[in-house]
Amino acid sequence: MAVFALACVIAIALLISGCAHQPKPLAYEPPGFWSGLLHGFLILFSFIGSLFTDVRIYAFPNSGGWYDFGYLIGAAIFFGGAGASS
Repeated sequence: MAVFALACVIAIALLISGCAHQPKPLAYEPPGFWSGLLHGFLILFSFIGSLFTDVRIYAFPNSGGWYDFGYLIGAAIFFGGAGASS
């Protein structure tokens, strides 16, 4: 019975989350891959700045997937990649 209840809760959560959407960015030229790469590389400095000022570590509005990919690559480069020290 508990498994059925858990399955129902998961199904309802998936159904509700399927209705969510992001608004389209209203910027003329939203940040793309190269801006994401730079912002990802500067993640630590942006985070420290965000503790004391009104600085965001993630650009909004951005161009979506390409910005996210650049951000991920930049953060991986800054923090040494995935398992580079092992």
